[in-house]
Amino acid sequence: MISASTKRISLAALMLLAAAMPAYAHVGIGTTSSFAAGFTHPLSGLDHMTAMIAVGLWAAMKGGKAVWAWPLAFVGLMLVGGALGMLQVPVPFVEPGILASVVALGLVVALAIDLPVSAGVALIGLFALFHGHAHGTEVPRNAGGLEYMAGFAAATALLHVLGIAAALGLGLRFRGLARAAGAACAAVGVGLAFGML
Repeated sequence: MISASTKRISLAALMLLAAAMPAYAHVGIGTTSSFAAGFTHPLSGLDHMTAMIAVGLWAAMKGGKAVWAWPLAFVGLMLVGGALGMLQVPVPFVEPGILASVVALGLVVALAIDLPVSAGVALIGLFALFHGHAHGTEVPRNAGGLEYMAGFAAATALLHVLGIAAALGLGLRFRGLARAAGAACAAVGVGLAFGML
């Protein structure tokens, strides 16, 4: 049975997804043919940074297998999405999905939602597909494009590690700070969705 808080988060994410205007935060920005360009691209987007850190925070708060399974699921499915983007395979709702990911991932941290590891993988994987597709549509279909994908995968993993380290560093005693960071991530998502950031 799905808890009431999970239902509320799902409803809020769907409402935001339906109401959000596309951010178009990715396509056509900068060079996309080197590892360095791929590595720096996620670090320059507020949407990507906040979502990735939220994944790390949430994984550390959950503990156990989630600490490695959730970030690994994100990076892996982001690369699948990137490959789909490179191949020009259409995926609906990419930009609204990215914005919804920032809000939803921030909310699961802020509300300390405790999902089973497999459910977290599914949620994170869906959002990862959107993020990856947005990156993949920018990538040329050549060796330089593969370097770019490797760069954004490495930067994403680093952001996950930063989120995990922050949550573990705060520990249970300061869990409220990690939850406040989640609320800040959700607020960033709302700000991006409505053009305030």
